[in-house]
Amino acid sequence: MLAQGDTAPHARTAEWTAQPLVSVVVVNYRGADDTIACLRALAALDRQRLEIICVDNASPGDDADRIRAAVPAARVIASDRNLGFAGGCNLGASHAEGTVLAFLNNDARPHPRWIDAAVEVLRADPAVGAVASKVLDLDGERADFVDGGLTWFGMGYKRHTDTPIADLPDSEHDTAKDVLFATGSAMFVRANVFAELGGFDDDFFMFYEDVDLGWRLNLRGWRVRYVPGSIAYHRHHGTMSAVDSPDSGRETFLLERNALCALYKNLSDETLATVLPAALALAVRRATARGDLDPQAFDLACHAGPPETTPVPVSRSSLAGVLAIDAFVERLPALQRARAEEQAKRVRTDADLLPLLRKALEPAYPLPRYLAAHDILTEVFGIERAFGARRKVCVITGDTLTSRMAGPAIRAWNIASVLSAEHDVRLVSVNPVVDPPKAPFAVTGSTRRDLAGHVGWADIVILQGHVLELAPSLKQEYAHKIVVCDVYDPMHLELLEQGKDAPDDRREADLAGVTRVLDAQLERGDFFLCASERQRHLWLGHLTALGRLSPQLYDADPTTRSLLAVVPFGLPPEPPRRTGPGLRSTLGLADDDRVVLWAGGVYSWFDPLTLVRAFGTLREEHPDARLVFLGMKHPNPEVGEMDIAERTRRLSEELGLTGKHVFFNEQWVPYDERQNWLLDADCGVTTHYEHVETMFAFRTRVLDYLWTGLPIVTTDGDALADLVREERLGVVVPAQDHKALAEALERCLYDTEFAAACRDRMVAVAERFTWPNVLRPLVEFCRDPHPAADRLPGAGHLAPAPPLGRIESVRRDLDLIRTYLADGGPAELARRVAGRVRKLALRGARRG
Repeated sequence: MLAQGDTAPHARTAEWTAQPLVSVVVVNYRGADDTIACLRALAALDRQRLEIICVDNASPGDDADRIRAAVPAARVIASDRNLGFAGGCNLGASHAEGTVLAFLNNDARPHPRWIDAAVEVLRADPAVGAVASKVLDLDGERADFVDGGLTWFGMGYKRHTDTPIADLPDSEHDTAKDVLFATGSAMFVRANVFAELGGFDDDFFMFYEDVDLGWRLNLRGWRVRYVPGSIAYHRHHGTMSAVDSPDSGRETFLLERNALCALYKNLSDETLATVLPAALALAVRRATARGDLDPQAFDLACHAGPPETTPVPVSRSSLAGVLAIDAFVERLPALQRARAEEQAKRVRTDADLLPLLRKALEPAYPLPRYLAAHDILTEVFGIERAFGARRKVCVITGDTLTSRMAGPAIRAWNIASVLSAEHDVRLVSVNPVVDPPKAPFAVTGSTRRDLAGHVGWADIVILQGHVLELAPSLKQEYAHKIVVCDVYDPMHLELLEQGKDAPDDRREADLAGVTRVLDAQLERGDFFLCASERQRHLWLGHLTALGRLSPQLYDADPTTRSLLAVVPFGLPPEPPRRTGPGLRSTLGLADDDRVVLWAGGVYSWFDPLTLVRAFGTLREEHPDARLVFLGMKHPNPEVGEMDIAERTRRLSEELGLTGKHVFFNEQWVPYDERQNWLLDADCGVTTHYEHVETMFAFRTRVLDYLWTGLPIVTTDGDALADLVREERLGVVVPAQDHKALAEALERCLYDTEFAAACRDRMVAVAERFTWPNVLRPLVEFCRDPHPAADRLPGAGHLAPAPPLGRIESVRRDLDLIRTYLADGGPAELARRVAGRVRKLALRGARRG
C-alpha cells in the first residue's frame, strides 16, 4: 500500500475551485492499442485541469514508447515489474499532483461528463470520499457496474453485471446511492483520503483491491457514492483475458485468496470469530465442487477398506482454491498488522455496513453440492446473527449516579435508557455510583485511568460537562472514535454568575478554563446536542468561531442539523404514579394547604430571594400558602453549597416565614420518589435574574411540573418562559418583581378554573417532551453514526486556486486601486502601495 503521507505536497489542504485538478491513472498491460484509445479519449475531454498518467506495468515490447508517441498529453511511468492493478494504480497515484484521483481501466472509455459529474458530488458533500461511476458495456446497453455487493464469505461482486439496462428499474441504475465500493474500472477518490488509507492494498495484486478499499473507506466513516451521471464504457474482463488463459486457475486463486484477506482485515473481532471458520470451510467446498470431486465417496471408500490408488484428476481451478487458502495462511503475519491498523481506526460497525452488502447471505454459486454446504454453514455458525450485532454506546457523565440525581445525571440516565432498546449501553460516571435505580443497561463508576477501557469498548461515546478532559484517550489513541457532545448546559455562562463573589483574577482564570473545556468539546465532537433553539444559535456561533462550520459542511447541509440538533430535557413517557409519602406528610403540611414547589437546587443564577419576598406578601391574604424547596444540598459531593442558599434561608428567617410558610428540605429527594412530592403540590415555580445565562438556559425542573400537571409560574427571559406563555401553561412574570410574582402565584393557587385549564393544555405539550420523543435526533444518529465531515480521516478540500494569469492579475490590481482611491484618495493609495513594498522586501530578505 502507499505509505501514509506519500502524497503531492500542495494538494492536501487547499481550497475548492470550479475545476479542481483531477489526475486520471490508467494502467497498461500487454498490448498498447486499448490503452492508447483510452488515453486519447481522456485527452479529448473538454477539461483544462486534467492530468493523465499511464503506468506501463512491465508490458513486453515497445508499449511505453508507442504510448508516449501516440498520446503526448499523457505522462508515462514505466514499472520494471508487473505490479498488478493495485500496485500499478498506487504507483500512478504516487506521481499524481491532483487533489482528485481517478482510475480508469485501459479497456474503458469515458463519457464526456465522466469527470465533472463525479467532481460535482465530491464538491457538494464533504463526507463522500469516493465516487463509483456507472459502468456500461462498450455499446452502452448492458450493465457492467451499477452497484456492488459482498457475500458473508468475503467475495465482492458487481450486482446486475451483463444485465440489459432496459431490464433494470431506474432505482437500480439511474439513482444515486451509497455503495460499499466503487469498481476499479472507473472510480474517483479524494487524493488525501487515498493517501490516508494507504491506497489500494498491493498484496491483492488484482481482484477485490477495489472492494477492500471501499470497505475500509466505509469503516472509517467515509461514504462511497454511486453517481449515475458519471458514466464510463468498459469491455468486461478484457484486461484479464489479455493476460491469462481461461483455464489457468490464476483468477480463481486470486479471487479466493483476496476474499479471505479482505474478510480477515475488515471484519470486527466478534464477527470474524464466527465467519472465518465457515468461510474457510466454504472455500474448500467451492474447490471440490468446481472439480466435481466427491469427498463423501472418498469417505465411504476409506471406511470400506484401503482406498483405491488410482490417481484422481484435479482441475487447476480446484487446486487454485485450495492453494489460495494456503497462501492466505502464509500472509497472516502481514495481514495481522494490516488488520490491527484497520480495526484501531474504524468508526463504523459491521451492522452499519450490512445494508451496503446488499444480499450478503446469498450463496453466489449455483453448484448443488456447494449450495448444500452453504446452507449448513450459515445455519450452524449463525452467520445471520453475526452480521446483526448491536452497537456499543458508552454514555459518560461527571455527575453522581445514585438514587438522588441532579439534572446532568438524570439526562445521561435517560439517554442510556432510550438507546439501550437498540444498542448495548454502558452508563459511566467519574463520580461515585451508590445504589442507583435498577436499569436495563450497565451502570458503573470509573476512575480517570479506567475511562480509556470504556472508551475503547465503545463504538459511540456520548459525554457531557468536563468529561473530555478526564478522557485524554479520546484525543489520542481513540481520536477516531465517534463522539457525541451533550452541551445542553452552557457552563461558561453559569460560571459568570456562580463566581461573582470571587476575586477578579480568579474569575477570569476559571472562565478561561471552562471556555477551553467547551472549545475542546466543540473541536472534537462529531455530533452535538443542545436544549433549545436559543442554545442552538449560541453553539452555532461558537462552532463557527472555531472553524467547524466550513463552507463544505454548509453546502452539504445548510440546516447544520447533521452537526447540531435540539434535544431538550425530557420527561418520562409514563404518567406519574404515587409510590409513597410526599411532601405533605414528610413536612407536616395539611391536606388543604396550597403548596408551591421549587423542584430543584438553589444556585447563584436563580433568584429565590424575590420568591421569598413574594411569599411574605402572599401570606397576608392567604395564610394557607406554603412554599417548599425540594432539595438544598446537591447529591454530587463535588458541588458545594452556593452562597445564595444561605442568603435564602436567612431572608426567610428575617421575614418570619421559615417553618410556617417556607420549608427547606435539606436532602434531595430520591429520583424515583420525586413524583410523590410533585403530586402533593398545587403549583411549580422557578425564578431567575435577567442576564445572559437566563437567555440560553433550559430550566429542567419545569419539565417535572409539566409531567405532573402543575401550573407553572416562571420569570421571563428563557426558552421555557416562551413555552409557558405560548401554550398558556401558567403565568410569566418580570424579573425581580415580587408583587407581580405574588399575584401570579395567587392566580395559580386559588383561581381553580385557570389552574384546571392549564392542566388540560399540559397533556398534549407533555407528550412532545417525553424522553423517547426529544431524543429522536440522537436515536437516528446512533442508527447511522458517522464522523463529522471535517473529522473524517484525510479530510481536506480539493484543489488549490489556480494562479492568476497576467490579465487577471492586472484587473485585480486595477480594482484594488479604485477601491483605495474611493476609500481614502491618493493618500490611502500611497499608504497601501508602501505597505506592499515593505512586505515584498521582507519576503525577499527571508528568502535570502
